[in-house]
Amino acid sequence: MGSYKYCICFTRKFKWDEAQPPPAVKAAFNSLADDGSHMGPEQLRRFLVETQGDAGATVADAERIIEQIRKLRNRIHLGKISRPILTLEDFYYYLFSDELNPAFQSQIHHDMSAPVSHYFIFTGHNSYLTGNQLSSDCSDVPIVKALQRGVRVIELDMWPNSTNDDIDILHGRTLTSPVDLLKCLNSIKEFAFVASEYPVVITLEDHLTPDLQAKVAEMVIDTFGDMLYYPNSDHVTEFPSPELLKKKIILSTKPPKEYLESKSFKEENKSQTGKTSNEEEAWGKEVPDLKTAIETYEQEDNNSDHDDEDDDPQQKSQAPALQYKHLITIRAGKPKGSLIDALKADPNNVRRLSLSEQQLTKAAATHGTDLVRFTQKNMLRIYPRGTRVRSSNYNPMIGWMHGAQMVAFNMQGYGRSLWLMHGFFRANGGCGYVKKPDFLLKEGSHGEVFDPKANYPVKKTLKVRVYMGDGWRLDFKKTHFDAYSPPDFYTKIGIAGVPADCIMKKTRVLEDKWVPLWDEEFTFPLRVPELALLRVEVHEYDMSEKDDFAGQTCLPVAELRPGIRTVPIFDRKGLKFKSVKLLMRFEFV
Repeated sequence: MGSYKYCICFTRKFKWDEAQPPPAVKAAFNSLADDGSHMGPEQLRRFLVETQGDAGATVADAERIIEQIRKLRNRIHLGKISRPILTLEDFYYYLFSDELNPAFQSQIHHDMSAPVSHYFIFTGHNSYLTGNQLSSDCSDVPIVKALQRGVRVIELDMWPNSTNDDIDILHGRTLTSPVDLLKCLNSIKEFAFVASEYPVVITLEDHLTPDLQAKVAEMVIDTFGDMLYYPNSDHVTEFPSPELLKKKIILSTKPPKEYLESKSFKEENKSQTGKTSNEEEAWGKEVPDLKTAIETYEQEDNNSDHDDEDDDPQQKSQAPALQYKHLITIRAGKPKGSLIDALKADPNNVRRLSLSEQQLTKAAATHGTDLVRFTQKNMLRIYPRGTRVRSSNYNPMIGWMHGAQMVAFNMQGYGRSLWLMHGFFRANGGCGYVKKPDFLLKEGSHGEVFDPKANYPVKKTLKVRVYMGDGWRLDFKKTHFDAYSPPDFYTKIGIAGVPADCIMKKTRVLEDKWVPLWDEEFTFPLRVPELALLRVEVHEYDMSEKDDFAGQTCLPVAELRPGIRTVPIFDRKGLKFKSVKLLMRFEFV
């Protein structure tokens, strides 16, 4: 029994929940068990084939799983003498183990030999900032954290130091304190490949004079040595592949000659404020869809877009740094003239184009198919609008559904948008590169390309059953959610993807349960399952105040394994809880 103090004189007592197998697990066990009490390797193999969708499962596979279960449950003293069998408790332990029964595969399984432009890439924005965009410290620490999480694109904003003889990294024309460029480069070198072997791209926002650009070139060569990859020609007709670039560092910025042609720097919109937005609440406001984003941005001043790669006027009077220019693998530029002109592909040169989230949203409304066609060979980078001073983020799906490879996010923030980013790049073994679906890479027989606004038929239907959850009683204090009683949990579940697929549903609220057993099924028709994410949020119902946050996760639908699976739950910053998890079932029809 668990007790909670109520007022001063009273104590409320509640039966302490212990996690028990839900009815569906008991039924699955009983239907296969020899005598209703034990399951052998052949019965487990049948379960793997018939329920878990593992058509190639063998008796040897089942025996290996049983041995793993016995070791993890500290029954190794039974050794090889006893028969390999499972009790109901063993079977339940297996199903509710993230290690033994994960919801998606953890191996890299996409073809990694295509050009880099054929992949979505885990991309950071202003990677050196520890907090907000106006006054936080600059440091190599958030760079290290991003690389450890698997981020593959690191952005550095380079400015001359106070004596104009060295390079500082900081958010220009703000109160952010600088960090030394060399310190950032050394940290990138040390941590670049701890989470993934695939290439790290350093995007440089360059506000330097040619002599300092030359100094950057020396620093980069001295720091990275053979790790640095750069092309042997100024004309690149196709980007190299992630496989070719394994364990390599590459640079992406504007070639210096671009600065001679570009206009002078625009000041950032002075309407930026430090007011707390709804996104700074416990889990952030709901992710806006394309229509909502368009309506929002139409009300904002276009000048609030700060082009991440605008130049400094001092560069116009001097010749570009030749060596620096030759080190750039992914050459970048901003739109010149009309957007339709900027989206015209050059057959002799591939390049990278940068658009703000506002520019992307407006372009998507009128030139969606042109964006898709451009990104079939060229790179498109999207960055947050300048008014996101608290390092919030936007809806990444708008970029992904138009083929944008680098959807740049403030990784030091949190909220629903960042949860989508984390979930999307759990795909392909979490290596930071996710192969774009074929429909974003190829033209049809009549030259047509994927149109994100088109009304496509349902391609696949996902059925999701939420059985139960557990772990909060281990990871949280007894009074964390409610001082007077056990928590009242419910789960929100839905889809993020193309607009027609987006929806959120929820289970009923279960009162006074540390181990909630919902056992509810939800059906999601999907028109573009290749881009869909399954969103899961657990909340604790509060009658008088805002519901409490109890965990979240996002899972790439294309990677889900059918059957009864364990789904680990994460906190609002995207860190995995030690014990909290859900038991769910996935079925594609």
